[in-house]
Amino acid sequence: MEKQTKTYRYTGLLELESGKKIRDFDLTYTVWGKLSEKKDNAVWIFHGMTANSDPGEWWPGMVGAGKFFDPSRFYIICVNMPGSCYGSAGPLSTNPETGKPYLHAFPFFSSLDMVRAFDALRKELQIEKIFMGIGASMGGQQLLSWSTEQPDVFEYIVPIATNAFHSPWGKAFNASQRMSIENDPSWKTDSENAGMEGMKVARSIALLSYRHYEAYDTTQQDADAAIEYTRSESYQRYQGEKLAKRFNAISYYTLTKSMDSHHLGRGTIQAEKKLATIRSKTLIIGISSDLLFPISEQQWLAAHIPHADLAIIDSIYGHDGFLLEDDKITTLLNNLISK
Repeated sequence: MEKQTKTYRYTGLLELESGKKIRDFDLTYTVWGKLSEKKDNAVWIFHGMTANSDPGEWWPGMVGAGKFFDPSRFYIICVNMPGSCYGSAGPLSTNPETGKPYLHAFPFFSSLDMVRAFDALRKELQIEKIFMGIGASMGGQQLLSWSTEQPDVFEYIVPIATNAFHSPWGKAFNASQRMSIENDPSWKTDSENAGMEGMKVARSIALLSYRHYEAYDTTQQDADAAIEYTRSESYQRYQGEKLAKRFNAISYYTLTKSMDSHHLGRGTIQAEKKLATIRSKTLIIGISSDLLFPISEQQWLAAHIPHADLAIIDSIYGHDGFLLEDDKITTLLNNLISK
């Protein structure tokens, strides 16, 4: 089966954790491969904050012919998260109540809100059990939310560089990014392009949390000891411009709030108790140099998920190591399913 990108229409009213409600919205998703007769080979991949529903595009070392997630072996599903600008409901979508784009009025989805919407798609695809769920960062937050909400859905789960609740440190990075966007003079305008210059600065801030000292030291050294124009500055500006060509600032702003809201133990239920309900075979992967989701957060997950295994990947690439350390992740996954 060839890779296909489709749209699922969620019909009805979804009440969000924030108390707001949203009705009749789209989820854009990509499927690749063929569901087996026993329906036992489905893999659900959860993407990071600014990625899309095509994991073959943003995770080419892991997804595709000859890779661990080979479409000849697995039925691969990835959904573009709500709030994004890649087809699922988001700030650029039409608000059915006004007939105009939501823009700043789009309600943010928590990780739990997202997976409740995803579950409707799972039922539409007639999948009772998902062989493996895997996701890193914000995608890992969604995976954990789903695994604790419905402990019998996944046979295996692999949360990578993620957490049970977003830390004050992570929220501070996101707040600084939103402040950059808010200080763009265009931010308060009713325009699809509102805040785009501010988002470029926000991306520069984000990169400092995604990477690590060693990564910059290895890749951004100035051979001639430049006085004014440095490779690091050029790199930061380039990454901001690059994101602005493919993403939307209102979506970016909204998704940082979604990440900040992540907490498995919201209300009277403690996160430890929620994690203890997980029945899936679990491999938690951390990145040794991750500043944004430090190893202590994955250790905490491992201490509270029954019989979970924990693996730490040694990498200089910081949080972005989950996108770059394909061989190490592949080895860990092969070991997991061969047990």
